Amino acid sequence: MNSFRKHLINGSAVIKEALLELNNLAIDSILFVTDSQEKLVGSLTDGDVRRGFLRGLNFENQVKDFVQPNPKFIQKSNYSIETILDYRSRNFRIIPVLDDQGRIIDIVNFRLQKSYLPVDAVVMAGGRGERLKPLTDSQPKPLLKVGDKTIIEHNLDRLAAYGVDDIWISLRYLGEQIQEHLGTGDQREISIQYVWEKEPLGTIGSVRSIDNFPHEYVLITNSDILTNLDYEDLFISFLKSGADLSVVTIPYEVRVPYAVLETSNGHVISFKEKPTFTYYSNGGIYLMKKDVVKLVPKGCFYNATDLMEQMIEVGMKVHSYPLHGYWLDIGRMEDYTKAQEDIQHLKL
Repeated sequence: MNSFRKHLINGSAVIKEALLELNNLAIDSILFVTDSQEKLVGSLTDGDVRRGFLRGLNFENQVKDFVQPNPKFIQKSNYSIETILDYRSRNFRIIPVLDDQGRIIDIVNFRLQKSYLPVDAVVMAGGRGERLKPLTDSQPKPLLKVGDKTIIEHNLDRLAAYGVDDIWISLRYLGEQIQEHLGTGDQREISIQYVWEKEPLGTIGSVRSIDNFPHEYVLITNSDILTNLDYEDLFISFLKSGADLSVVTIPYEVRVPYAVLETSNGHVISFKEKPTFTYYSNGGIYLMKKDVVKLVPKGCFYNATDLMEQMIEVGMKVHSYPLHGYWLDIGRMEDYTKAQEDIQHLKL
């Protein structure tokens, strides 16, 4: 049973049963009252019960007699980040998520998760991991452990912490092991679907075969990245930029130990003493409008860099999101060793 169901109670139950459930919920003591079809009809807290008793109700009355009939909720198919930020700012901590028929399908608990982003995610996990041989001879790189979890589980858990719960995983090399290990995502209370590459399709080619993204925004990430990226800040920055695609970039500083001269026609016109130049590398994480996916050709080898070049050529806006937190691409043996050391001090 999904844990969100502990917050549900039928309106026909007696209030004594509801009080027992509220007591069991402890710090998260709120119930959402449903009808026989699990459609939301209201909410119930200790305060609602107390006010009901003051009105003359008793322990034999039904929950529906005490209900608060206008609870806050999130419509799964139609909500915005502004709604989420508003709820959080007004200290609404536990909010039901409804499908299009008004049935409760999930609960958002801001005590346990950071956000609830209207974003779908694709995790690219089909690579061979050649540079990590022999570790990857018998298992795929995403299933290598960093600390007490596999690399891909670190990624999935961080996405889930930001409410990204509709996830596709692109598979090829030893993909059966990944599918068997992760299953449908039920244990993490997320939905996982799988996309299979019959042949290598590059860093983004397989995404074109997905045509059922429920949200208007898609995040694509490599599966071998360890990061504490704030996905909510990325999403808000992307919206403010007005871009079609945002790429997470990693600042890389080059320090020159000498004075650098700027010349023109043999004349020195300026110089900088031991300057530092900052460049930005591709971080392998992309956030885009859903329509951008249609630019990826079907069934062809195609990289994310190809997509960005194509977009720039036709005048679409590509935004850089510099990441100032932790980021590590686990591509080489020394990277894997570093990840094992870093994980001891990171809060992912």
